Amino acid sequence: MSALGTVLYLVLIGLLRFGIATVVRDSATSIGGVLGLLYIVPITSQTISDPDWQRLLQQVGPMSAGLSIQATTDLGSLPTSPWADLGVTAVWAAAALIAGGLLLRERDA
Repeated sequence: MSALGTVLYLVLIGLLRFGIATVVRDSATSIGGVLGLLYIVPITSQTISDPDWQRLLQQVGPMSAGLSIQATTDLGSLPTSPWADLGVTAVWAAAALIAGGLLLRERDA
C-alpha cells in the first residue's frame, strides 16, 4: 500500500506544481515556489518549541503530511493516519488547481 501511496503523493505534488505554474505563469518560479512550500513548513515546525504547534504544522504541511504515506511501522506516532495525510496533500493540490483555473479564466478569457 505504501508504494501506491507514494505514486499518488508524487502525482499530487505534480498537480500542485501545475496549479502554481498556472497561477504565476512561469515554470521556474513555480518550481521554486513549490519547493519553498514543501520545505519551509517542516523546517519551521522543527524550530518551534511548542509541541502543539509542531503537530499542527506537521498535519497541514503538504510534504510532511504526504510523506507519511510511506510509513509502514510505528503508525501510532504519526499525527494522523497516512491516508488522511495524503488527503491533506490532495487539498493543497486541489486549491492550487482551482486558483490556477480561476486566474487563467480571468486573465485569458
